[in-house]
Amino acid sequence: MDCKMNLDDNSLMRHPDLEAMRDINEEDPTEVEASKFNLNYVKLDGNVGCMVNGAGLAMATMDMIKLSGGEPANFPDVGGTANAQTVEAGFRIILKDPKVKAILINIFGGIVRCDRVAQGVIDAYQSIGNIEVPIIVRLQGTNAAEAKALIEQSGLKVQSAILLSEAAALVNKAVSA
Repeated sequence: MDCKMNLDDNSLMRHPDLEAMRDINEEDPTEVEASKFNLNYVKLDGNVGCMVNGAGLAMATMDMIKLSGGEPANFPDVGGTANAQTVEAGFRIILKDPKVKAILINIFGGIVRCDRVAQGVIDAYQSIGNIEVPIIVRLQGTNAAEAKALIEQSGLKVQSAILLSEAAALVNKAVSA
């Protein structure tokens, strides 16, 4: 007989007996590293790195990437409290994947303000240094206009989009090049 079990990490604290049996050597090292930064991350086989807040938006983003000719490299969720450290950790984790040809950041500013995420993108980019893959940023919601201005005035090689379809087209262009 054999048994496989997946546990929701969010409830693991209620089950110390099960947590004690966890063997991180059996897990994807990238996913383990992401969990240290409170990032929900699942490695996939594609060429477009994703950084998104919310599972539903992540699914829609991955669908748009596929429709535009790309393949998602990860299932991401940076959560509703993304900040410079979270964004930088997300970048570093995504950039470890040699298959990634572009990064799409798609944030809906409901809980988190878009300008805060934009500043996080700028700070992370400057901290990491030159990022060789194209970065497409779509920020919608609270303070989206301010966020777009921050990105455009940063002088970084980051493309900004308003519509998800526009962001997907930029991703398609990036991975096709």
